[in-house]
Amino acid sequence: MSTRMLNALIVDDEPLARRVLREEIEALETIAISGEAEDGQGALALIATTKPDIVFLDIQMPGMTGLDVLREFKGGDHIPVFIFVTAFDEHAIQAFEAGAIDYLLKPVSQQRLAKAIDKARRLTRNHSENIETVARMQETVASPNKNTRRIVGKAGKEYYLLAADEVLAFQAEGELVWIITAKQKFLATQPLKSIQEKLEGLNFQRIHRNSLVNLDHVRKMSAMSSQRWLLTLSNGQEFVVSKRQAHSVEGVLNW
Repeated sequence: MSTRMLNALIVDDEPLARRVLREEIEALETIAISGEAEDGQGALALIATTKPDIVFLDIQMPGMTGLDVLREFKGGDHIPVFIFVTAFDEHAIQAFEAGAIDYLLKPVSQQRLAKAIDKARRLTRNHSENIETVARMQETVASPNKNTRRIVGKAGKEYYLLAADEVLAFQAEGELVWIITAKQKFLATQPLKSIQEKLEGLNFQRIHRNSLVNLDHVRKMSAMSSQRWLLTLSNGQEFVVSKRQAHSVEGVLNW
């Protein structure tokens, strides 16, 4: 079986660094260059238009850094594999290792490049795993004083990387789980129990076996009976609190 040709985008503000990496990539037979960007905004634009399989992303760039590019990436109908490229010593980027698929130290050796591309190729064959990897990477590079966790949502054929604080609620319908935001609904890629575990420590509360609500978006709590409550969210949507969860919801909201 023949190996599919991969397309790569190189992002680096230094022309010489781009040329050196391009030459190393072109020496391999299973990957081609789909474009180059010299800054973060250009990178985001080219990701949207050229849809590369791999983005080689320099960390240190003026204006928008490589980490900023990753933070600003919102997803879409194509999610590339991101590989950091840096001149920093290995110890300076340990904070990224937990989330990043890989990173390359300049100058990039042919052997190390080939190894990183092999790892990336495996992810391109497993779309859902790559999406979750990008979400973890975004969590890793989030602002240090902001607890940002990412939820993957699907709308049609497009995947979106949603910050937890923009989600109003999660609602299960059979095996499907809907992510509710202020503007639209997305289909979650994980079951409700896994999402609840992922968001542990944040202001989300299970109010029903089928519902998980962001308490920061609760605007009204109305008594339906002595053991029944109706929550109204900031978008006007209403959720019934189960009898089992009524006491814990009252305690958290202190209403």
